[in-house]
Amino acid sequence: MENPIDFIKRPVAIVGVGLSGEAAKRLLTRNGVKATDLCTFDDKPGAADYHDPAAMLAARKPATLVVSPGYPLAKDWIQDFREQGGMITSELALALYFITDERIIGVTGSVGKSTTVSVLEAAMKKFSPDSFLGGNIGTPLADYVVQLQERKRNRAPWVVLELSSYQLENCGSLHCEFSAVTHLTANHMERYSSLAEYYDTKWELVKRTAKATVLNRHGGDLLKYAKGKKEDAQLLWTDQNDEELESLHLEQAKLLGSHNQDNLAVAAKIAREAGWPAEAFEGMKEFPGLPHRMENLGERGGVRFVNDSKATTMESVKTAALGLYDQMDRKQQLFLLLGGKDKNLPWEELNELKKIQKLRPVFFGAVGERAKQGSGFEGPVFAKLGEAIASLRASAQRGDTVLLSPGGTSLDEFKNFEERGRYFTELVSKTFPRL
Repeated sequence: MENPIDFIKRPVAIVGVGLSGEAAKRLLTRNGVKATDLCTFDDKPGAADYHDPAAMLAARKPATLVVSPGYPLAKDWIQDFREQGGMITSELALALYFITDERIIGVTGSVGKSTTVSVLEAAMKKFSPDSFLGGNIGTPLADYVVQLQERKRNRAPWVVLELSSYQLENCGSLHCEFSAVTHLTANHMERYSSLAEYYDTKWELVKRTAKATVLNRHGGDLLKYAKGKKEDAQLLWTDQNDEELESLHLEQAKLLGSHNQDNLAVAAKIAREAGWPAEAFEGMKEFPGLPHRMENLGERGGVRFVNDSKATTMESVKTAALGLYDQMDRKQQLFLLLGGKDKNLPWEELNELKKIQKLRPVFFGAVGERAKQGSGFEGPVFAKLGEAIASLRASAQRGDTVLLSPGGTSLDEFKNFEERGRYFTELVSKTFPRL
């Protein structure tokens, strides 16, 4: 059988040795690239064979660079390599040469894309368990190909790819049957020369879509940006108020937050266009959320707990709190756990949350006192997250909601936001018994 990547010029250098780079290496070696024709490069000393590009180019004289998404293509030495006739590709581009019958759905956006693709995955599990979710989340597409070749999995009827702007800069022959753009807002400005360049890179996905692209009407700058765009793909707008989706009763979903109702609508609109069966929408409604991102932990003692440990910006905190407030009984209290380690954030921006009449802030950690002063809210301050949680036993009542959406980073007490989220989940289960 013909090898789809026989044309790749040797020697090959993998630039960036993260998840994508390691997956590219596995794919290349599995498909005939000899170890003597392969090397790795990374800026970090010790992480790869070379950390000086000049030394790598001189010693190995690569004909092809497989550049990981996190490594900027705009680097002078990469641009010089291209101008001298060198081949530049990516892990995603290499993997796409092995795609045959799979039907691809691509999802991008400044925020919301991980939740949206995870909702689609929950739907696929109900009717198409061999389908695959990967890309910028979870498993690189190259690893999917290697698993196929090693007969460790079946070919996927549907492939859902979360695609960052970095991946869309260097995505080879990517063509999607359906796609979605969840949201556009300023991000990664250290990599792009302008906001327009960043948005244009995201929009590349629309140009590579054969059928419908679903757009979130509440997607930040997306509505304004898309005006006047004339693309081959059909543009379909949606949000949580989409009348065409009313019969699905997405408001019954476990996924919390008004903004996530929009993400659900985007996923449901794609599924409708793709002709997915009714059980797919039940899978969407059963999805509880990604760990540590508005994760619905359920009720304990009649109190609902939400783990949003990943929220380390004021915008994330506001989105979480206001999103829950929109779905709450106005008679109930919302306890908001704020704190962690400071990164010089504008806590005064939380003034917008004063519209929540029964908001009960609880501050904790190294930034607790600073967060209280900056936000202008009254509330107790605790040295540790555990102490803040324990205090709620005396104040949280049946019907109330407790939201960990801290704003500060986790590094005063924990290694990362995941460890903080796991601690919160475990302590809640010990402190608040189920009735």
